Amino acid sequence: MENNIVLTARGICMTFPGVKALDNVDFTLRKGEIHALMGENGAGKSTLIKCLTGINDFEAGEIRVDGVDGPVKNRSTLDAQRVGISTVYQEVNLCPNLSVAENLYIGREPMTAFRTINRRAMFKRADELVKRLDIHVDVTQNLENYSLAIQQMIAIARAVDMNCKVLILDEPTSSLDDGEVEKLFTMMRNLKEQGVGIVFVTHFLEQVYAVCDRITVLRNGTLVGEYPIADLPRLELVSAMMGKDFDDLVDIRPEGYNDRTFDQPEIEARGMSHRGTIKPFDLDIRKGEVVGLTGLLGSGRSELARVIYGADKNQTGTLKVAGKEVKINQPIDAMNLGMGLLPDDRKAEGIIGDLSVRENIILAMQAKRGMFRLIPRAKQEEIADHYIQLLQIKTASRETPIKQLSGGNQQKAILGRWLATDPDFLILDEPTRGIDVGTKTEIQKLIIKLAQEGKSILFISSEIEEMIRTCNRMAVLRDGAKVGELDGELTQERVMKAIAGGSKE
Repeated sequence: MENNIVLTARGICMTFPGVKALDNVDFTLRKGEIHALMGENGAGKSTLIKCLTGINDFEAGEIRVDGVDGPVKNRSTLDAQRVGISTVYQEVNLCPNLSVAENLYIGREPMTAFRTINRRAMFKRADELVKRLDIHVDVTQNLENYSLAIQQMIAIARAVDMNCKVLILDEPTSSLDDGEVEKLFTMMRNLKEQGVGIVFVTHFLEQVYAVCDRITVLRNGTLVGEYPIADLPRLELVSAMMGKDFDDLVDIRPEGYNDRTFDQPEIEARGMSHRGTIKPFDLDIRKGEVVGLTGLLGSGRSELARVIYGADKNQTGTLKVAGKEVKINQPIDAMNLGMGLLPDDRKAEGIIGDLSVRENIILAMQAKRGMFRLIPRAKQEEIADHYIQLLQIKTASRETPIKQLSGGNQQKAILGRWLATDPDFLILDEPTRGIDVGTKTEIQKLIIKLAQEGKSILFISSEIEEMIRTCNRMAVLRDGAKVGELDGELTQERVMKAIAGGSKE
């Protein structure tokens, strides 16, 4: 291997039932570089990572790691760690009820002569490690006392301390706010200076251009190319990921969309609140209108939506749906009133992983009918096929377990689930989080189309640009309180000012 190369993968091939996941893919990582691995959902990013880390047993090709003679064949993540490849995923895989030090050294604790854990030595080593990586924590405190960003950094510190030459970060920033992301980037740059090669998987284009040196693009399981960051402007990156020229990223609204008027309220919330999370708020959402909820992470956006839907029961206030005051005691009441909620955590609250795509799509419709009025199998298949085609869900078949789909395709299936119930009011909580640019645009266009058909939509997104493109109006939240509304021409400057100042303008 060349002196500055730490890892190469050549001709990697991997097939799942009915799907060629990787077809002769090459990848090269250099020492002391941050290398973005980019592609749409289903492009093969996760599959390649699993081949590198011993989770997937690939069929053809070879992997070589600096310092190891001959090709490497990892059969487990432990094998990968032994040759210097470590991975940190977006879901932090640590034990929050243990101390920082225990998390850093779990399974490899320093021992005393009496074969008991040498806690003093463990705390000393842990303290030296976090100081070297500029992580400001008390290693004796439980991990749960620290933010998600700090927990991510502890997971990275653990990986680095295990003689890590290659660090793979798989969507590490999707649950972090801007300040936490910058702290993570500082740590990544420090590791880069120490010669660690970092593979960075993210769907945030601005983060790629903020921190990365090179980009490798995959599409449909094949290698599109490897590029120095300076040689691939954003629109060309998007075009490479999608395999076609990408039209104007901003203007997706059809002619006349902004000129519509809204008269008939679909949702009228007055003084609704939930103890400990949401202060009393008023909010109207009219028929055919897309209303966004914006604010910093932790401002209460998801909590406000859950109060309206009845997932969290309101302690005060009233709710009218289509002009009639209603009482929602549980989500099934909301569903029967023509509501649907796409939750922000699709793995924990959205999909049922072991069920098929078909079963996941018809789930809400079946719940509305009740357990004794089963939807006939032929009808289920017809509904599933309709939404697989409409939303272009990439799946080997309607009977494929949904856990085998990429994140973006899982998200589309959950969206199909709610569209199948023909809701009048749809709450979409981070519907495009962690999915690729092309799928994001498809979902945004679908939101606009649903609004034109008269459906009312409450839309939550951490990406202000996305909200501006789809929303007619925005409600601004801070610390569990609604502090203002924005309508008319929505610009990034206006929204940021409202979030920062909490003003109605």
